[in-house]
Amino acid sequence: MSEEATGRKGARRGSWKLAVVVLFMFGFGFAMVPLYGAICQLTGLNGKNNGMLVSSDVKERVDSDRIVKVQFLTTVNGGQVWSFSADQAQIEVHPGKLYTVYFDAKNQRDKDVVGQAVPSVAPWNAAKHLHKTECFCFSQQPFKAGEAKRMPVRFMLDPQLPADVDTVTLSYTFFDVTELAQQNAPKSSTEQQTISPKS
Repeated sequence: MSEEATGRKGARRGSWKLAVVVLFMFGFGFAMVPLYGAICQLTGLNGKNNGMLVSSDVKERVDSDRIVKVQFLTTVNGGQVWSFSADQAQIEVHPGKLYTVYFDAKNQRDKDVVGQAVPSVAPWNAAKHLHKTECFCFSQQPFKAGEAKRMPVRFMLDPQLPADVDTVTLSYTFFDVTELAQQNAPKSSTEQQTISPKS
């Protein structure tokens, strides 16, 4: 076999490997939202358990002697056509006090879509000390074509946050979950009648 033919064969093999990697990454990104939800249901991480959903359940015990910097990062998965940003890049908080921050998102497409934000917290040992009482990440967010939303996050850092943690980073990655939302949507009564077996 000539060197040219060997080179073409190697290039084809490399292209196939690259295509497989791209497909795997796309599949992983699509599966990340339901996987994250399942993990949070089991562990109660990142404010997903029911005890953190109602603000009256969180008792403020402010540690006014301590200040922690909270940073907010936003990304959009897969280069989708969204704008998504935090109102503020960071704030300084007292552990034990409730704070509200806002995030802005806009569907820049000419069709309706559904988004879902997946949060993460760094450092890892701060995650269980971040209590969210309100967050757009708790549920899927439907957007009309071109619609913009201003979405709140209400949170508190527990006073038991380890003493060596002086900065907490709260990151949100926005995913397009339109297909998943359509699959899970309840069928209308007309559709149910159409597919019901004949008596």
